[in-house]
Amino acid sequence: MASGKEYLDFVLDRLSGAPEITYRPMMGEYIIYCRGKVVGGIYDDRFLVKPTKSALEMMPDAAQELPYDGGKPMLLVEEIDNSNFVCRLVGSIADELPAPKARRK
Repeated sequence: MASGKEYLDFVLDRLSGAPEITYRPMMGEYIIYCRGKVVGGIYDDRFLVKPTKSALEMMPDAAQELPYDGGKPMLLVEEIDNSNFVCRLVGSIADELPAPKARRK
């Protein structure tokens, strides 16, 4: 089941206070970037983030779910209505991730 544009808009609204949020559609779902780094995505109208150390500390009881068959487990963000929390969460995840690799031309 693909994610709806309405849910993407809802999540992007909650992330409006986070730095440099972008997204890319991918096979009916959406990949979410913070400062050019993949922090998570929207899969089947669920906002899932990478299970970094800070994400696990901020959401110790979060359910780990698969974004798609064969994917790596990610953390389900249940506090999506709390914009301040979600912005801090994606910012801290981006802080932990390495810089994106330069694309080959």
